[in-house]
Amino acid sequence: MVDISKITTEGRNDLTKNIDLLSTSEMIRLINSEDKKVAYAVEEALGQIELVVDEVTKVFEKGGRLVYIGAGTSGRLGVLDASECPPTFGVPDDMVVGIIAGGDTALRTAAENVEDSEEEAVKDLKNINFNENDIVIGLAASGRTPYVIGALKYGNSIGAVTSCITTSANSPIAKLAKYPIEAITGPETLTGSTRMKSGTAQKMIANMITTSSMIKIGKVYENLMVDVRMSNEKLISRGQRIIMDVTGVDKEEAKKYLDKFKAVKIAIFAIISGIDEEAKIKELLSKSNGNIRKALKSVK
Repeated sequence: MVDISKITTEGRNDLTKNIDLLSTSEMIRLINSEDKKVAYAVEEALGQIELVVDEVTKVFEKGGRLVYIGAGTSGRLGVLDASECPPTFGVPDDMVVGIIAGGDTALRTAAENVEDSEEEAVKDLKNINFNENDIVIGLAASGRTPYVIGALKYGNSIGAVTSCITTSANSPIAKLAKYPIEAITGPETLTGSTRMKSGTAQKMIANMITTSSMIKIGKVYENLMVDVRMSNEKLISRGQRIIMDVTGVDKEEAKKYLDKFKAVKIAIFAIISGIDEEAKIKELLSKSNGNIRKALKSVK
């Protein structure tokens, strides 16, 4: 049996012990009050997050992958962040990977017993050919999930970069990971319900890691998603708006360039640089690792 008394996220929250006696108004205000503490807990971990962002950036720059791995809520959050990267940043589907204990079925149906096997994590990593060029980030609110421990041990054994996101102090996974992230959110509003403050913290941190690393590899210009995949009408409209915001052209002109080049980044570069040859634009962007600012400097 696990001694859960030593796990930070399993502690009783003295401020919420009588939550079942409160009115709806009082109840949701108390939950909101607890949620406000999450951002401050993440703030305390910014130094650790910075190190991980830089490591993820290095991995991306050499063609490696970011692999999130976890069980239950933590696993679902990793899969969520991974699945949002291709449409947001126009990256390949396998550049950011999310693995959850129990496989895709566990995304919809709780499969809590599968988190107890270190060996299953190793199998799952081997199934995607995880290697020394990749980085694995283990997510576990408790910081002691065997499935995540197994993943970090395997990552260390093959020389890959390892990291973790936990909301418990003095955890086993923080000791295993080369680059731990510890955002100590304190006892949950409902004792042990880590889908609440812990889950919010993990999502915030995952957002920071992928967003910041994508910015650093040129997937963002100013604060705009210039590599967005235009897979539906809303995203096509967003693409046009991005071109208009950056270059100052009107809607018709933006549409003309977008129709011609089929990519927001190329359209922007063509308008600003005055270069109309797609192959030349792609060559210049490639030499600058997709960074518009750097590529523009090269033509001045």
